[in-house]
Amino acid sequence: MRFPSDLLRRCWFLAGPTACGKSEVAVELAERMKSHRNQAMEIVSLDSMTLYRRMNIGTAKPTSDQIERVPHHLFDVLEPSQDFSVAEYLASAEQICQGIVARGHTPLFVGGTGLYLRSLLRGVFAGPPANDAIRSRLETEVERDGKEALFARLQEVDPPTAARLHPNDVRRVIRALEVSELTGKPLSSQHQEEPLPPAERPRHVYWLEPPRNWLYQRIDERVLTMMSAGWIDEVRALMSEPQPLSLTASQALGYHELIEHLQGRLTLPEAITQIQTRTRQFAKRQHTWFRNLEECVAVPINSRDNAASIVERIMEAAHSLCD
Repeated sequence: MRFPSDLLRRCWFLAGPTACGKSEVAVELAERMKSHRNQAMEIVSLDSMTLYRRMNIGTAKPTSDQIERVPHHLFDVLEPSQDFSVAEYLASAEQICQGIVARGHTPLFVGGTGLYLRSLLRGVFAGPPANDAIRSRLETEVERDGKEALFARLQEVDPPTAARLHPNDVRRVIRALEVSELTGKPLSSQHQEEPLPPAERPRHVYWLEPPRNWLYQRIDERVLTMMSAGWIDEVRALMSEPQPLSLTASQALGYHELIEHLQGRLTLPEAITQIQTRTRQFAKRQHTWFRNLEECVAVPINSRDNAASIVERIMEAAHSLCD
């Protein structure tokens, strides 16, 4: 499954690791493009967790002020009880981008989900249809033996796929094992989409590259800020809803640890420490995703930058790419 190439070339992309300030930079970029180039932009989420309604604090969704300044799409479109495949994301993004382009505007994808970005740029291997019997068996194994045991099996069956997944991402671990069992081949050997030829790629694919120590400090501080903003109450309310959280929502970074705390398996200090540690690990994996996509242009940032200075750097890169 591929995003239409003519539509893809109309899009801009701004990716980067969690907590590096993408949302603020994206709004600044959109406003700069409108005022200086008379090119209106609309932001499309490139994040797998901001799709969910009522999961606001822990996913760091754009503020109401940012949404008022620039139109945003693919936020708050799912119930926390729902799952959402990459193919479904691509289909939804295509429909939204068609509408944006029809209005004479430019889609600006913003977020940190590397799999979504890769799938937009290169397409996605659809794989065999879901097999309910296999999924049910694997889900039972998770309940009986724990997610770590299932992940260990994936490491044996498909090391490349295991290397890009986290043990907490149970849904994708199950899918990888399911595909391997159904096809007799590891998912990584089938998911080998190559980059499009340079003439067919979008020109403007940027990722913010912060220094690691500065980013890790921002991550630790942001987790504490989210806790002060009522994150644990948000998780408690989600757990009390009539429909149980989907595997994807319940394993979301930070939400998983706070659920563990509320169910008595972690103290609050332990949960906070785990969230900080796992978020730093996630940021490291994001860095690897973006660095390894040859379509991406790195935009170095540092602690002295603000949104305006980062946008200036992006515009310089855009100018050089168009020369």
